[in-house]
Amino acid sequence: MDNYQIRILHLSATKDWGGGENHLLNLVTHEIPDTEDEHYILCPKNSIAHARFKDKELRVYSALMLHKLSLNYILNIISLCKKHNINLIHIHDTTALTLAVLASKFSDLPRFIFSKKTSYLIKIRKGTLHKYNHPHISKILCVSNKTKENCKISIQDHSKLEKIYHGTNIEKLAVRDDYNIRKELGFTENEIIIGNIANHWRSKDLATFLETANHVVNISGRKDFHFVQIGQFTKYTPALLELRKKLNLEKNVHFLNEIENASGIIPQFRISLITSQSEGLPQFIYESSFHKVPVVSTNVGGIPEFIENGENGMLTNPYESQSLADKLIALSRDKELCEKFTERSYHKLIENFTSRNMAEQTLAAYKKVLYGKN
Repeated sequence: MDNYQIRILHLSATKDWGGGENHLLNLVTHEIPDTEDEHYILCPKNSIAHARFKDKELRVYSALMLHKLSLNYILNIISLCKKHNINLIHIHDTTALTLAVLASKFSDLPRFIFSKKTSYLIKIRKGTLHKYNHPHISKILCVSNKTKENCKISIQDHSKLEKIYHGTNIEKLAVRDDYNIRKELGFTENEIIIGNIANHWRSKDLATFLETANHVVNISGRKDFHFVQIGQFTKYTPALLELRKKLNLEKNVHFLNEIENASGIIPQFRISLITSQSEGLPQFIYESSFHKVPVVSTNVGGIPEFIENGENGMLTNPYESQSLADKLIALSRDKELCEKFTERSYHKLIENFTSRNMAEQTLAAYKKVLYGKN
């Protein structure tokens, strides 16, 4: 492979930590032989991302962001590009895209690559369409084929669209032996744990997670099922806690907030449950597949591009809590089917959905933008 000196400035303007930030971390920490790429990161000061990137000893800079249209962040983009002779800017969220477009009005910036990490349709608004079709953007990396198709509605130049699946770093997916859910929550060995890892965002539709638990526990009478949900509490959390109380599920649904290295707890789940109404392609599916835990999920975003219903997991339409409940109960009774699903998912992950695959494909996209070759 030819050597190229690529200096990438990654822009992240979110203060939370989710799948998008995990994607960025996997991307900049996965070393590819025979490359000389240098990665720099700009993120909000005092954000979760800033702390975690610093902890990994990456080239990370921070900018004070008192509001989304931060002049400080814009000035940092310009100064970092000049200081480090940046030749490509990789943008990781819509706020960062807005700020990069604004920065381009004040300075001659290098070309942009934007990662579209959700399947949400781009809003048909003049300002939104302007930034997504900005001439500085050379490529839009779509997390799934579904995302790519949705982008075609609003992106004028379809040749800029490229699908690159996010991958997971299998070398860092270690089992946590220091945290025992059964011991922490007082479950017996015979009780069944249904797990979910997701921050409390609207797209994750954790209300359907609760409705599914209600069908299993209260309507079907399976009091031996316990639903464990791990993820950062947000403004949506109080409504979820109120719904849990209304459905009389406080003994069988457990919200644990954010837990460090939560993926290491997945082997303690009997089944992983995803109830999202919108997705890109969640890390939780990859992590469950690596740890050989079967998946029951809604068929949104890029999920059907990894999970094929009846082949390596079970899918249903969004909001269909009864169908999700029926699938959970059926799968919990069929050990042979669980093993078939998990073996197929594990091999699919290893072959096509690792961070190495993602990093190599992203590097190829960088080189194509900069040098017109792979």
